[in-house]
Amino acid sequence: MENTADRSVRMTQTFQVPAQLMWKVWMQPEHIVNWWGPEGFTSTIHQMDFREGGEWKLTLHGPDGVNYPNRSLFKEIVPYEKIVFEHFNPHFITTVLLVSEGEATNIDWTLLFDTAEMRDIVVKAHKAEEGQKQNFEKLDKYLATLKSKI
Repeated sequence: MENTADRSVRMTQTFQVPAQLMWKVWMQPEHIVNWWGPEGFTSTIHQMDFREGGEWKLTLHGPDGVNYPNRSLFKEIVPYEKIVFEHFNPHFITTVLLVSEGEATNIDWTLLFDTAEMRDIVVKAHKAEEGQKQNFEKLDKYLATLKSKI
């Protein structure tokens, strides 16, 4: 198996929610807009066809007023277990693995770039590692608000 560590950004975290709830916040636009993107960013989802081959178009709105259009295609979806999508410009493959641990869910989230150079450019220019960490923090806070309503 090929070693891709130099081309990837990977984070894992366990969240104290069941896999069914975690799945919902990944697949439904009305949930994603509440946690997607780094701190200070908001998002507008223009299209989210959550099925294999479906397209996902969103715009991240930076705190400085800059808009960042994003386009992805869903490549693989295994309910409650796996989401794979291909992101364009910059090009990378995102794999999100969900592992149910009773009333908790572990997420293993990897961005795989075409080259180590592209990974380094994106990490430096867009602070991808910090952004992914902030995504986890925002997701955790959002999940806490949902759990309080259950």
